[in-house]
Amino acid sequence: MSETGTESRPLGRQLPDPATASNVRYNPPLGELRELAEPDETTTEFGSPSFVSDSRSRSADRTKNAVDHAFAERDHELVDEAIDDAGTREMLCVDRLLGRHPDATFCCRLYVPAEHARIALAWANLFEPSDGREPDFRTVQLPDYDETAIRILPDDGLTAVLGSDYTGEAKKSFLRLFMYRIKQQGGLGLHAGSKRVRVRDADGDLRDVGQLFMGLSATGKSTLTAHGCWLEDPEGAVMLQDDVCALLPDGSVPGGEGKGLFIKTIGLDESEQPGLYRAATDASAILENVAVDDDGTVDFDDPRHTTNARAIVQRDELPSAADEIDLDRLDQIFFITRNPLVPPVAKLSTEQAAAAFMLGESIETSAGDPSRAGESIRVVGTNPFIVGSEGEEGNAFYGLVDLLDVDCYLLNTGSLGDEAKDVGVAESVTILTEVARGTIEWTDDDCTGLTIPESVPGLEIGDYYVPEYVDDYDAALADLRRERREYLAQFDDLREGILEAVY
Repeated sequence: MSETGTESRPLGRQLPDPATASNVRYNPPLGELRELAEPDETTTEFGSPSFVSDSRSRSADRTKNAVDHAFAERDHELVDEAIDDAGTREMLCVDRLLGRHPDATFCCRLYVPAEHARIALAWANLFEPSDGREPDFRTVQLPDYDETAIRILPDDGLTAVLGSDYTGEAKKSFLRLFMYRIKQQGGLGLHAGSKRVRVRDADGDLRDVGQLFMGLSATGKSTLTAHGCWLEDPEGAVMLQDDVCALLPDGSVPGGEGKGLFIKTIGLDESEQPGLYRAATDASAILENVAVDDDGTVDFDDPRHTTNARAIVQRDELPSAADEIDLDRLDQIFFITRNPLVPPVAKLSTEQAAAAFMLGESIETSAGDPSRAGESIRVVGTNPFIVGSEGEEGNAFYGLVDLLDVDCYLLNTGSLGDEAKDVGVAESVTILTEVARGTIEWTDDDCTGLTIPESVPGLEIGDYYVPEYVDDYDAALADLRRERREYLAQFDDLREGILEAVY
């Protein structure tokens, strides 16, 4: 559980005003940012810029916020030093808008040293230009600081990123505060992708279905969110958001990123992910830590720099991306996991869904902690960026899902048992499409204790019955349930019914 935080003290210094400060270049055009970043660039065979950073993942173990962690004097000093440094060296200052919804749009201001222009270039391509309003959130990123530390003052809307040149730190600094502010407004910020699917239901009538996908990096969230589901007009599927959304009490789901996506590229496959591949190989993409030879040849399968290789891709280059980023009504939530004891899909009660939210079962990836990549982990809400009580977060999720009568599902995108049976993209997309159509026949299964499909059109679901791929499944499941209960028991403020619903 998190420590009790301390009140943030008044800031002793202020960041330079970009409109008047002589050391700040304010909102330079993207072309100018690329020119400034040129010394660090390798130009790819597609004409896109590629960069290699020193930090290649988020520094989660070096991150503290003043709500959940007791800030010592040194923590406040780090923030003050970041502000002071921003006032004395040549800086770039870029404003962007996070979101379009009238109740969920915030202005974000990033300060970064001019010699690290590639960070500003990459970040600026994720969000839409500001309309001139004052910033709600501010981040100072100083990659050459001699200590790695990320310090957040949530109530001041301020983040100091010190000693890291990873673009993901800049991106998440704003999305973290977006989610925090939404929670203060009565909604809930979610580390999730959103899409709208138009399908013919079991009666042949066209219906629009709003879907949300919750999962940690590298579990297939981007792949499934961006997938067109092989549907043909008048059916179809469009991606709205890839990474972070806000669930509001009226059932709408505002998005945050209106311009680009920050996707993983290791293993990017043209046949299984044609839309993402097309966007990543367009001249508008920006590659970070991708294997690129001196002659510009790109190899998405080569982890020479890191398995957390990334690309900033433009929504305009994704055939499945909608013009809008907000979902007007949420119907279905999918919790993506790679737990080998979980069936390809299971339908959850509201209490089970809240338990799944709190358990956040997945595998560690190179985006979070490269030293633990591949290990089984639990992250509440599959969201490493929660500010405030995690138990209260679960209670809020339960309340919203119950209020809105949202259907919730558990989705395994990994392997069954000891990697004996893979659940591939084709199988997952088939399941998602038929869930949207309402054509799956469900049954309560005594062995798994879950509601699982009895039949799925287009898929021999009997071939994916998970107990058949696990030695002594009953014992393995009993151990898993015990671990789950022990994990949830640590959240003292979690409503009782959620703990009792452990599956």
